[in-house]
Amino acid sequence: MHHRTVAELMTRNVVRAPRDMPFKEIVRLLEDNDITAVPVVDELDRPMGVVSEADLLRKSSAQPDPSGRAPIPHLEAWDRAKAEGTRAEELMSAPAVCARPEWTVVEAARLMAAQNVKRLPVVDETDRLQGIVSRSDLLRIFLRRDDALHDEITGDVLRRTLGPAAEQVTVEVHEGKVTLDGSVEVKMMIPIIERLCRSVDGVVSVSEHIAYRTDDPRRFPPGA
Repeated sequence: MHHRTVAELMTRNVVRAPRDMPFKEIVRLLEDNDITAVPVVDELDRPMGVVSEADLLRKSSAQPDPSGRAPIPHLEAWDRAKAEGTRAEELMSAPAVCARPEWTVVEAARLMAAQNVKRLPVVDETDRLQGIVSRSDLLRIFLRRDDALHDEITGDVLRRTLGPAAEQVTVEVHEGKVTLDGSVEVKMMIPIIERLCRSVDGVVSVSEHIAYRTDDPRRFPPGA
């Protein structure tokens, strides 16, 4: 079973900002490239942080309202320093939360969720920038065709797990939703098959209606 890696999904031609890039140039960089954030790199092209539109907007939100209607927001010292920053290294969110090219979609998605970030710079073993992967990049696996999912499940999951008995289980895939029918020899195989199907890149859900002949694990099929 082939799991797509970050290297297969990431954007390789990465727009980046040097650490000393001025505020207005960062705004222009985002506008010219139609992006909402950019990694900030040091002299060795190693990510130091990420500066986003949200980081830049602190500059405006910290200013007094000319009409006098909105009070000046209370800012912590670190937030005030970012609002007063004029260069990328002063404005960025740091440290950079990075991924490795060999990571799976699951690993990258878990890190994004844990760190509450929308994108991850991708670095090599020397921590140099190789690409960037976003939430939308990871979601691309769900664009896989139903027939590709069907072939991977019947081949890599069922045949490897059940051997010749795989013919007794039928697979239907519609819009990424997998339905399994048929029968297996031993009950314990059902959750194994279901878990493996769920791990196939692009599967949205799995429902099974598989019967079994025995719940005796000693009847586990040879070679399975």
